[in-house]
Amino acid sequence: MLNALWQSVLGEIELSVSHGNFETWFKHTELLSYDDELVVIGVANIFAKRQFEVKFDKQIREILVRNGITTKRITYQVKTVKKRVISRETTSETDLTSARVDELMSTPTASQATKPSSSTLNPRYTFDSFIVGSSNDLAYTACQAAAVNPGTKYNPLFIYGGVGLGKTHLIQAVGNEIAKTHPKMKVMYLSSETFMKEFLEHIRFKKAGFSDKYRNVDVLIVDDMQFIAGKEKTQEEFFHTFNALHQANKQIIIGSDKPPRSIPTLTERLRSRLEWGMAIDIQMPDFETRCAIVKTKAAQSGVEISDETAEFLAQNIKTNVRELEGALNQLLAYAEMRGVTPDISIAEGLIGNIRHSRPQHVTPKQIIDKTARHFQIDSKEICGSKRDKHIVVPRQIAMYLLRSELHLSFPRIANELGRKDHTTAIHSVDKIEKSIKLDLLIREQVAEIREKLYA
Repeated sequence: MLNALWQSVLGEIELSVSHGNFETWFKHTELLSYDDELVVIGVANIFAKRQFEVKFDKQIREILVRNGITTKRITYQVKTVKKRVISRETTSETDLTSARVDELMSTPTASQATKPSSSTLNPRYTFDSFIVGSSNDLAYTACQAAAVNPGTKYNPLFIYGGVGLGKTHLIQAVGNEIAKTHPKMKVMYLSSETFMKEFLEHIRFKKAGFSDKYRNVDVLIVDDMQFIAGKEKTQEEFFHTFNALHQANKQIIIGSDKPPRSIPTLTERLRSRLEWGMAIDIQMPDFETRCAIVKTKAAQSGVEISDETAEFLAQNIKTNVRELEGALNQLLAYAEMRGVTPDISIAEGLIGNIRHSRPQHVTPKQIIDKTARHFQIDSKEICGSKRDKHIVVPRQIAMYLLRSELHLSFPRIANELGRKDHTTAIHSVDKIEKSIKLDLLIREQVAEIREKLYA
């Protein structure tokens, strides 16, 4: 009865939130118990618990009422799942060797079962292993849609964002999913540099078959498109390849660190083609997403780390997922070599070297000053009373960053910007959160200011 009721609730929720949010937060929940006094909902981890308490509680309460459940209080409880943790403190050398032998013996079979039709794709890059958060849920949803209907939905699909934010993972996940569900389709992944190199060899040595190689595929995935800038002949060849594939309803997926209009010396006709379908960015992951990445990557290595340690890593490394994973790998390697459990005290020592390369912390004044400088206005104007449009938007973005980066309370945010009423801060943060989803310009402005804060 509990399961049937909760499935009904989830059905309504799935229609009212994005696919990425549903997969990340709601999919692995369950209704543990309910009565007139208390409803207990099981969630996956502490980060999901916080997300439900802050963001989804009101929505769940309303849907429960529509399904006949009225209660005074809802609590979210982390479901306990027993995980196998391999450490030198609890495992003998013989057992550890046996575990590694078993893993090596079983790995080839799993790889053969899931290996895609194209050897250019990395089989580790799948949708299941991609951590979805508010910074990338739109890109994730678009990529899943392209994988379900290759060549018809979002074609071309252009994914862009800063270094180490998951672009390569996501676009290869599309290729792996298509190769898995459509085994007869030919999927090809390459970088723009590889395309250029092969094109030059084709010209220099008069190698035949270059055009056919790329125009006879069902899915073409090209990464690092920004490197094609300034290569006129390569752009012309890619332009013709693009046209041939698009006219044949073949799926084209592009990855880049910047949108088409920001790639220098890109020919206008190629730029217009790249902007033809869906161009969407991946932003820097928020705190909850970074925590989820740390926990997931640690679990994939067979180690369970504490929430406190995960939060410490996420709080200190904000700009780059690769750097975050690198810090985690360093922590796990150090703990394994010393035969200890990775904890926050070890993380503090290891992260110290990384901290020297960036500010120890970001202050409210830095956020306000960086925002003002980005929009070429004075910091006093942001904190002033003028309501001109060219000041109001920077002021709202500053409030949003104070909330998202420093987790300040709304009264504190209002005070930092010289406002008496904190409802202004609530309205501003809410408006920018919505605008980030819908307004490309706002999204880019917020991303650029974040990069300057942690540069």
